Amino acid sequence: MANHVLLNNLDHQDLKIITDKSEEYGNNTMYSVVYPFEFSKLQADYPIFFHKDNNSNTYTALALLGFEERENLFLRDEQWHASYIPLMIEREPFLIGQQSVVENGETVENTVIHLDLDNPRVNKNQGTDIFLPHGGNSEYINKISSTLKAIHESKPSTKHFMDTMIALDLFESFNLDIQLTNGSNNRLSGFYTINEDKLMNLKGETLEELNKSGLLKLIYMVIASHENINALIQLKDKLVSV
Repeated sequence: MANHVLLNNLDHQDLKIITDKSEEYGNNTMYSVVYPFEFSKLQADYPIFFHKDNNSNTYTALALLGFEERENLFLRDEQWHASYIPLMIEREPFLIGQQSVVENGETVENTVIHLDLDNPRVNKNQGTDIFLPHGGNSEYINKISSTLKAIHESKPSTKHFMDTMIALDLFESFNLDIQLTNGSNNRLSGFYTINEDKLMNLKGETLEELNKSGLLKLIYMVIASHENINALIQLKDKLVSV
């Protein structure tokens, strides 16, 4: 169970973070939540799909890492083999929290960094220092802070992207059957992608608005990312043939 606390340089002065990527630290995951501002970097390595929350009718973007639970095909020999690692993975074991403070007589919410003390990466003996020995932030925690800030500040643009896709009815569910060279089969289901036929049939004015807003570029990055499925299948083939 997670144990989230507000990070501070008094209680956590001597803590270190193991930044290695491995199954031991929970990196054997089938997918990672990602954000549209990451698409340009993600589409070089990962297929990008979407998950729908049927209760709220909202969508979340995902980078596909494997074809079954607890499988990350980019994780080999205790290393992550890709040109870019999703920020939701890079930020672990930290997360953004909210803290109420009074400014000029009014209560405002400030963003702060929280740390999961029960995460296996957190310890006092090995890894990267969170704080400098004689006080102050380490370069590492400054980078984490920037990462968390980027994720937090992308919420409005992420919502705009998803809301636009819903309004234009561009999301569609799909199933993908994968047959490996050893004869075994995998089925990828429960995900959503972009309906290319509906995209092509959008009127010129709508396409122009999508282009001007930068959303059309993001859409085509998602579509282009699907070319990575074949590379992922090849990685899976190598794994099952060993």
